[in-house]
Amino acid sequence: MAAFEEKPKVFDETLSEDAALEQLGYQQELKRSFGLLGMIGFSFSIVTSWTALSGVLIIGVESGGPPIMVWGWLAVCIVTLAVAYSMAEMCSAYPVAGGQYSWVAILAPQRWARGFSYVCGWFMLIGILAMGAVNNFIGANFVLGMANLSNPSYTIERWHTVLVAYLIAVCAAVSNIFLPRFLDKISTGILIWNIVSFFVVFITILACNDHKQPASFVFGTFQNETGFSGSYCAILGILQSAFGMCCYDAPSHMTEEMRDARKQAPRAIVMSVYMGAVTGFIFLISLSFCMGDIESTAGTTTGVPVIAIFFNSTGSIGGSCALASLIAVIVLFCANSLMAEGSRAVYAFARDRGLPFSSILSKVEKKRQVPVFAILFTCLVQIAFNSIYFGTITGFNTVISIATMGFYLSYAMPLLARILSYFNKSHTTLEGPYSLGRLSFPLNIVGFLFLMFCVITFNFPSVKPVNEENMNYTSAAVGVVMLIAAVTWLFDGRKNFTGPEMGSAVVRRESEVESEPTVE
Repeated sequence: MAAFEEKPKVFDETLSEDAALEQLGYQQELKRSFGLLGMIGFSFSIVTSWTALSGVLIIGVESGGPPIMVWGWLAVCIVTLAVAYSMAEMCSAYPVAGGQYSWVAILAPQRWARGFSYVCGWFMLIGILAMGAVNNFIGANFVLGMANLSNPSYTIERWHTVLVAYLIAVCAAVSNIFLPRFLDKISTGILIWNIVSFFVVFITILACNDHKQPASFVFGTFQNETGFSGSYCAILGILQSAFGMCCYDAPSHMTEEMRDARKQAPRAIVMSVYMGAVTGFIFLISLSFCMGDIESTAGTTTGVPVIAIFFNSTGSIGGSCALASLIAVIVLFCANSLMAEGSRAVYAFARDRGLPFSSILSKVEKKRQVPVFAILFTCLVQIAFNSIYFGTITGFNTVISIATMGFYLSYAMPLLARILSYFNKSHTTLEGPYSLGRLSFPLNIVGFLFLMFCVITFNFPSVKPVNEENMNYTSAAVGVVMLIAAVTWLFDGRKNFTGPEMGSAVVRRESEVESEPTVE
């Protein structure tokens, strides 16, 4: 394909957003309505580490306990910044809704750029769509958990959870189709709600709890309910942090709807990680101090350990539900943001003819300037993922794993392409307004090694002895994604998949440039 016959290129900083997009081979079809504050709110509503951690708290409670949760979170956040800065630099240079797979198409060695980009696109899509389903599941758990706390005679059934998850997905799709012009304002509003709720929740539980755990429990008492050795258990506990610090690529998929995207989208990526790191760290410490008996917390009938912690702290059903409802609202609006991110990723991949029925999925409704068919497709896939919970808990746990795995693999691939370019003499300086200069290569290396560590450990079993009920099927799910990508590549993608066109952009070789970091 002609799109991959040119050497990697970068843009002159004076190009307008639409001109930069045109040089990538695309026409501006979506409305640019997002500003920086709205995009930070949009991204943070998805990352929202403190609420995401509350949704998967049981993993950390059983796999190392509070010390691994707290210190593991700090370590994961530090190395995640290496990934975030690397992605921000690429986003600034190539502001296109395709995000990771588009960067791979541009930066990877020419002979395998198309195939590598195609596989990256599939993992990116699976990660985003599966994460939307996971978020719907978490939202449903909070709603039903509050119902159980308020009425202990009510028993939560799996089909209840699935139906509520369906409702969340449908509401998010309707909002994306009919209220797109309010998305920036909604995102700004939920940013304020998010921050206020964070302070209200952690201050309330610390102030109300008169039987806190000692500092030794929070920072030093190791818990192991996995049946494995301590070191193995600690690695499993880190996975909670890896799930909580994810999805920060969201602004890259919204660049075609942002004003001054080449500056503001990278800032939103990095800012969401910093905000998530700080709020997540404080929230985990607060939960750990206010946690009651670990076994009762993990086995709460609400299905949500954090609700049990709220009740243990306040001693009030109404107060606990009030705190839980603050998080539930954030999760519900996160569903709206993930629907937007997922549909834009579907739209971009279909625009490059990477999906079946691409001509339909890439259509933009002219009046509202949104990809309606991509939104509907995203909603249906989320519903399909949530439906797995009808039949098996283990199956849906695999959806959670593949969501995180899909994101991390799609993050690793452009970093790998960037690293390889240093060794095959095709390296270029990424000249966007958010350039890392000499820091780019070491940050790429650190970020890639961290992502590979996570990708490997995501496949580990989490409980011993291992049986068909608790087996980790993530590797099998990854194999299915690879099979789908291979089959569609052979029958369709190999002939039709295109990618960014870089024919008229300006090249600057690293050997020709001495650049200092210009991160703003």
